[in-house]
Amino acid sequence: MPAAAHLPGRALPAIEGPTLPANDLEALLSLTGGQVVQSFGVATRAPEPPLRPVPRADCGPGSRPLQGEIQGRVSRADLDAPEAARGYTCNVSPLGRYPTAGGFRTWRYVDPAGHECAFYDTSLPAPANVVSVAAGPTPGVVVLDMSDPQQPKRTALLTTLAMLAPHESLNLNARRGLLAAVVGNGLTLPGSMAIYDVATDCRRPRLLAEMPTAYGHESGFAPDGNTFWIAGGGGEVIAVDVRDPRVPRTVWRGVLYSHGLNLSDDGRTLFHTDPINGNLGILDVSEVQDRRPDPTVRQLSRITWDTVSVPQNTVPLTIRGRRYLLEFDEFAFRFNPPTVANRAGAARLIDIEDPRAPRVTSNLRLEANMPETRAKLLADPVALPLAFGYAAHYCAAPREVDPVIVACSFINSGLRVFDVRDPENPREVAYYVAPEGGEGLAATTPGNLALSQPAFDPVRREVWYTDATSGFHALRLDERAWPADPPPTRCVSQRTVTITLPRHYASAHVTYLGRRARVTRTRGRLRARIDLRGQPVRTVTVRVTGRSKAGTAVRQTRRFLTCRGRG
Repeated sequence: MPAAAHLPGRALPAIEGPTLPANDLEALLSLTGGQVVQSFGVATRAPEPPLRPVPRADCGPGSRPLQGEIQGRVSRADLDAPEAARGYTCNVSPLGRYPTAGGFRTWRYVDPAGHECAFYDTSLPAPANVVSVAAGPTPGVVVLDMSDPQQPKRTALLTTLAMLAPHESLNLNARRGLLAAVVGNGLTLPGSMAIYDVATDCRRPRLLAEMPTAYGHESGFAPDGNTFWIAGGGGEVIAVDVRDPRVPRTVWRGVLYSHGLNLSDDGRTLFHTDPINGNLGILDVSEVQDRRPDPTVRQLSRITWDTVSVPQNTVPLTIRGRRYLLEFDEFAFRFNPPTVANRAGAARLIDIEDPRAPRVTSNLRLEANMPETRAKLLADPVALPLAFGYAAHYCAAPREVDPVIVACSFINSGLRVFDVRDPENPREVAYYVAPEGGEGLAATTPGNLALSQPAFDPVRREVWYTDATSGFHALRLDERAWPADPPPTRCVSQRTVTITLPRHYASAHVTYLGRRARVTRTRGRLRARIDLRGQPVRTVTVRVTGRSKAGTAVRQTRRFLTCRGRG
């Protein structure tokens, strides 16, 4: 949520104000309707490892690495050197570039006809738009034909109101071929939502519907593509039913501070970040996913951590059969308590195998993000003050199960790639600091302004992202940075499970992995067959809801390993 204006780097005193009083804003917002999901003052501090930077990348042949002594630093000498005109590379090769500067999110999509496209917002080329749409619109959402990644070609520019000012809400559901966004900015301006069909021909998205919304900032699609979740950092979350994308309708409103949103693969657990109070909430949204009348959302847990700044968003991952969240903070300050400090939030892996007791497994941060290092960076030419510039903003993974790598935009430090095969010990394996030049902020902004979520082509080892000074970049990682790996591990046993419910159950609804199991009655007992065949090594949650013979509601959760070995 940066205001993209050039301010000189200067010392930032460690100043902390008092914690603000209990969440009066949430109480006021509740008067307009919506379930209050209290997010203030209830976070527990999660266990976490000692704070340290990841090991530096070992840059192989063909790299043009930075020569500084601090990992992640881009100094005045680096920008003035002749090498800066080609960009700094480590285990990565630039393929193609499109000059229109980017904003916060980049997406890759291949439609059923085989057309390959990129979508990205341009929320930062008009800097004041981040705070106010009245300051002037951005160019819109850029659509690129990526059939030749060395020569990206613009085929469309989406200019509905939501696409002119999406802030961080541009979102894609590849399963259904839907692209959506909501009007938003750093101050969560009310506006409208727009949804497009990209499955017919991704090169020419087709507008399906627009609808008014109350708040906008970020968003999240349920994996089945039937629910579009809208987050407004100012205090409201909205679930929009898009089963018929031509007639979207609101099915739930919740009153809570929320920055980014993401969901589990069955759409029943929502992970949201609270930017105001600096925490992460894990919520049970199964009643929304099931379209229960008057649904209720329940909080499972809420955590914070020592180096929290402004939590941005999360990516659910399964690594070695265990569930994690890749969480990433932005910047190096806090809203509540008001804090100015040299502690960059950076990124981390959080173990959520037990969603009621998450723990921080490891940190993904550079030496430039360490408290003891940041005082040495005060004179560096950064586009934003030090409380913004040397910090993380967006991360992404090429797939949910055993992703091998993740990539993050680290603003002034460019795009950074990490190996996460050992979640306890991630390490940096590649980076790209883009050359200056392009459209938008290029004339007034020194260095990089990399804030966008990356996208991936795993087959070609490509990473796509945008920089607000130099545009869209298509990169290819070396094999040493993204090693060839087998498909996600498959089960040896091809396991199926039959669960038998207690005798007092009169009816039951059984769901797992986003699907509904068939329930049968045998000898007076309800039974459901859970098919885990072909699933990667993981733990699968089975949820049972129903009614007892006495007419009361019944509910239970069971968990099963898909298999006990690796194929």
